Amino acid sequence: MTTPRPTAELSADEARRIALRAQGFLGVPDRRAGVRGILRHLGAIQLDTISVLARSHELVPYARLGAVGRRTVEDAYWRDTHSFEYWSHAACILPIEEWPHFAFRRRAYRNRPHWNHELPDGAYDQVIKQLRSEGPLTATELGGAKKTNDWWDWSGSKVAVERALMYGEVVCVERRGWKRLYDLAERAVPQELLHDELDDAECLRRLVRLAGRSLGVGTRADIADYHRLKGEQVDAVIADSGLVPVVVEGWGKPAWADPEALETPPRGRHRTTLLSPFDSLIWERARTERIFGFTHRLEAYVPKQKRVYGYFAMPVLAGGRLVGRVDPAREGRTLVAKQVTLDGPKAIPAVAQALAEAATWVDCTDVRVERVDAPGLREPLAQELARVLG
Repeated sequence: MTTPRPTAELSADEARRIALRAQGFLGVPDRRAGVRGILRHLGAIQLDTISVLARSHELVPYARLGAVGRRTVEDAYWRDTHSFEYWSHAACILPIEEWPHFAFRRRAYRNRPHWNHELPDGAYDQVIKQLRSEGPLTATELGGAKKTNDWWDWSGSKVAVERALMYGEVVCVERRGWKRLYDLAERAVPQELLHDELDDAECLRRLVRLAGRSLGVGTRADIADYHRLKGEQVDAVIADSGLVPVVVEGWGKPAWADPEALETPPRGRHRTTLLSPFDSLIWERARTERIFGFTHRLEAYVPKQKRVYGYFAMPVLAGGRLVGRVDPAREGRTLVAKQVTLDGPKAIPAVAQALAEAATWVDCTDVRVERVDAPGLREPLAQELARVLG
């Protein structure tokens, strides 16, 4: 692909600030729009099974809005059909108005020749029939999620309903105790959106445009990763996506920006907060290293003896920088910082503030620090926490 002449040159600092504003961490968020506004702004919020302080899809709006009620978060996603769950960056909550733009992926699943699970004869039709007469239902209510206790040993009804979800005939309308609640798309998706009329190119143009808007500025790989597109899919549509080519100092690769992000310099209040490891600000490791000089890796699936930062190390954002990590846990009404990594003594006030706010949000009245990577900073951090907590 021939890259057009760049329309602007950005310093590394300008690109970082553009990215922060695009992700909702610089400036004042639109509190009237609330959680639904955050979802539309980001375009995708990743789901994950791990819950330490809260689940990741709760942590994402919290990181931007502060102590929004957890019930409020769930209601914002699932009530009145404002979103749907589908495969984007991973399993994600997506704004319902983007349903037509995932037609290309539904078509790809329908044409997929090989699957990990065999679909038993008659199971698909039975699931659709049952949902039509009894839905919405969980996999358990459809006949059981698993054949054995093995996580991947799905029952025939679970295989069928997940296949129907990928095809777009079924929608996950809620997560209930982490179980998907399934219903027919014809009931769950507004009629004006319930179609696969858009061709692949139009779908891809929209998702590339959305990714660029949500990132502010990004490389081809950044933009592709946001909704897990292929590089060649991005190449095919980026010239018509509305994004503009730019050069970013130190990136060494062509980049594209949202033209609106270039119109005004990013200014405003910086958010200080703990970030979910699955937050879209940092979910792509190469981008996080390039923008923040920060190596980010989830270690939940790393053997305990090989972990460096902890099971669910949450980066700390302050002043537009990533200044440390906290591996949290809860014991009763105490938030436990099992392991804290600090980017020097200057990070102490920000990390203490982030811990104190998170503790309040999850109804903890105390914070206990167990280990700090620089032992000499443990006591100053404890003292600052005591001051902040009052």
